[in-house]
Amino acid sequence: ELHLQRHQLLLGSAVEIDRVTKIFRLHTEPSKTLKERVLNWRANSISEFAALSGVSLDISEGTTVGLLGHNGSGKSTLLKCIAGTLRPTKGEIRVHGRMAAMLELGAGFHPDLTGRENVFLNGSILGFSKEHVRTIFDDIVDFSELGDFIDSQVKHYSSGMYARLGFAVAVNLEPDVLLVDEVLSVGDEAFQRKCIERVRQFQQDGRTIVLVTHSPDQVRLICDQAAVLDHGRLVFSGDPNEAVAEYRRSLDGVIDDVVPVEEEPEPEVVVVDEPVPATEPEPEPQTKKVEIVSLGVSDPPVGRRYFAPGDRIDIDLGYRRNEPVEAMRARLIVKANDGVQMLNVSTYDLNGVDIWDVAEEGTIRFSIDDLRLLDHRYHVSVVLQSPHETEEFDHALGAVAFDVVSGGPIVGRMVFDASVEHAPSG
Repeated sequence: ELHLQRHQLLLGSAVEIDRVTKIFRLHTEPSKTLKERVLNWRANSISEFAALSGVSLDISEGTTVGLLGHNGSGKSTLLKCIAGTLRPTKGEIRVHGRMAAMLELGAGFHPDLTGRENVFLNGSILGFSKEHVRTIFDDIVDFSELGDFIDSQVKHYSSGMYARLGFAVAVNLEPDVLLVDEVLSVGDEAFQRKCIERVRQFQQDGRTIVLVTHSPDQVRLICDQAAVLDHGRLVFSGDPNEAVAEYRRSLDGVIDDVVPVEEEPEPEVVVVDEPVPATEPEPEPQTKKVEIVSLGVSDPPVGRRYFAPGDRIDIDLGYRRNEPVEAMRARLIVKANDGVQMLNVSTYDLNGVDIWDVAEEGTIRFSIDDLRLLDHRYHVSVVLQSPHETEEFDHALGAVAFDVVSGGPIVGRMVFDASVEHAPSG
């Protein structure tokens, strides 16, 4: 690994992105005809949208870099600028070496041409002779698994067929720099595995790969580095594990930016010639017997902003008792970001008894000494209940969250104590 790092230091830059800004002009009411443009040229307002704002990134030769970010963060726009299909408004991009790009499905394909004709068309666009494309044509068809469909018009292809042909053309042209936009998440599992195997072969050959994906697992397993974009700005560049944690924090920011729409009040209906009943005072909010006043998760180990398998994690619940209660039970629920429940346990489940000494104020600590969760964001909920769970005192649903980044090749939801042995026969 040290030799590889030294080797990479001796290499130059494959892609240089220098303070790139991309601004799109948006017409609120586009005119359909020339006459409408002349008559409404004052009425049509134009606004500007910055898809990228001053992005600078240096990608070394032989590295695989993942671009992460929420929808609309600018990932695909940056990839198109690198590919040359979009021109930056400001800044400069320099690509050293032969480049091939697999952008959105169908990019570079003419729908009325057959798959065979599109293969030669793509090859000529990338600067390859017809003779060279002919020598690798069978490899492209074999990889795409299209068979006789290679001579059908691509407008009749499914999305999976589009992806297989596009990726097959891109990788078999043996580029120095390969740009891939979400294709590794398209198609069936067998095709995805084949794509990842080819990417790994590219890595062994020392080629440069820039990958846009929404999958943190792919970034951790494939990429040497990762960059996170948020609203067109580069917010992180570096270690893939740190990038995944930053990506999840940016997703939370997008959710926080959503402002609930206020519903318009129903119009008041007054019946004429009938007495209007006196309005009753609104009932005062009922005081909870026991209420949750705080909920927190302990900090990760020093030097990290995330937890890893094997770490200790403490979840502290602060409560206040407003009325006498005989006893109390606290329940902890941990769910993954996609809603899958990973843990549901109560103080009674852990200790065999309920909490009988309920003070006026107190703290309940749930401790997980050996964290077994794998890479994901996890949300914590707590519930205060009576014994036998016949009455709920208070609850806090998804109030806090924590990140787990495993940093290893194992993927899934949980890690187990496992081992492997090999005994050759004979």
